[in-house]
Amino acid sequence: MEKRETFSSRLGFVLISAGCAIGLGNVWRFPYITGKYGGAAFVLLYLLFLVILGLPVMVMELAVGRASQRSIALSFQRLEPKGSKWHWYSYMGFAGNYLLMMFYTVIAGWLLYYFVEILRGSFAGLDAEGVAGKFGDLLSRPGTMTAYMVVVVCIGMLVCAQGLRNGVERVNKVMMLCLLALMVVLAVNSVLLEGAGEGLRFYLQPNFHNLTYDAGGNWILGEAVFAAMGQAFFTLSLGIGAIAIFGSYIGKEHRLAGEALRIGVLDTCVAFVAGLIIFPACSAFGVSTGEGPALVFVTLPNIFNAMPMGRLWGGMFFLFLSFAALSTVIAVFENIISFTMDRWGFSRKKAVLVNFLGVLVLSMPCVLGSNLWSGFTVLGMDVSGIEDFLVSQNILPLGSLLYLLFCTSRRGWGWDHFLAEANQGDGLAFPKGVRVYVSYVLPLIVLFIFVMGYWNQFGPK
Repeated sequence: MEKRETFSSRLGFVLISAGCAIGLGNVWRFPYITGKYGGAAFVLLYLLFLVILGLPVMVMELAVGRASQRSIALSFQRLEPKGSKWHWYSYMGFAGNYLLMMFYTVIAGWLLYYFVEILRGSFAGLDAEGVAGKFGDLLSRPGTMTAYMVVVVCIGMLVCAQGLRNGVERVNKVMMLCLLALMVVLAVNSVLLEGAGEGLRFYLQPNFHNLTYDAGGNWILGEAVFAAMGQAFFTLSLGIGAIAIFGSYIGKEHRLAGEALRIGVLDTCVAFVAGLIIFPACSAFGVSTGEGPALVFVTLPNIFNAMPMGRLWGGMFFLFLSFAALSTVIAVFENIISFTMDRWGFSRKKAVLVNFLGVLVLSMPCVLGSNLWSGFTVLGMDVSGIEDFLVSQNILPLGSLLYLLFCTSRRGWGWDHFLAEANQGDGLAFPKGVRVYVSYVLPLIVLFIFVMGYWNQFGPK
């Protein structure tokens, strides 16, 4: 087995871990639900839940990774009491990483396609119907979607093949810094648009009436609270070992609560600045922030079409989105590759080759689910919907629950071992006084999020 690598710098660890958490949910889900549930007031609620829900689980996942010095393949096995079965979850976590990449690589390919097409001027002169038709045309062409998906997988695997420091860390550092710079430029441009003020006020000036009642006067506070919980919980990509792997690559110099806080702040800043790009622009051009893919692939291209120098701004926006998607792809690929190396003793090159072929083959159902297999559904969900549901509503919450129980239960790794690991080094300490909360209250909240995911999907509409 090859000697385990480590990060060359603390900045590399923070940027790459944040890059794993930063993804399309920061851009197309966060603005939509913020707009739906009250703007600035919802953002405050989201930040509260990020601190009390997301960060404790992140500290636990980092602690398991750092203490074991292994990926999810062997981390539980190294730390669990003899004879216990916590390590059985490792295969489900590995499956979660694969399921995520089976549709995420396809969506990242869409972003690269839009980046190329906007720079080519393919959207110039199109009306709203024409822009919408462009997205529909892409979905109907499996050859084009496959080609861009293959490019994404090739980029991710080639970076990982170079190793942790020379590949993953070096490339992600540059990409994340470029992503942050692009966001600032795009946000300044949006804020300065004529008519942007209304969108800025909605986004930055809390109005708690908007959080409790919608435009029709209906009570929505319960929905808003659950939406804030879900966004705070899912935005950090917890529960599948994708954060633990980077904990396994760091030393003991710094306490993990401070590291988790830095990652959470960077992830939140990206989501917040995405709102500064989208809300003022939508306000300036009198359009609503749409839901999901429609926001990014239909609404925003229409805005760029109407904007002075729209080809430049649109190209920069889709380049930023491509960087956000690729940072997640590279981080999750590294987890998949490390699992293969830890579990079966593969060299990095062999692990890259095996998983390169695996991801290519398993991503094809999502490609075909938009066209040739569009009639295939399970419980009303198409292929990408099934894959997303399995990851987002099942493996992420159940995996996070398992990390919580493992780090607090006497039948697992245990509170004392977890706390000693989390608080080793300098910096912000994980508070001892939250033991009852993280041992009993937080698991119930995570279980509630899991149950509500099923209720929202299959309950009465």
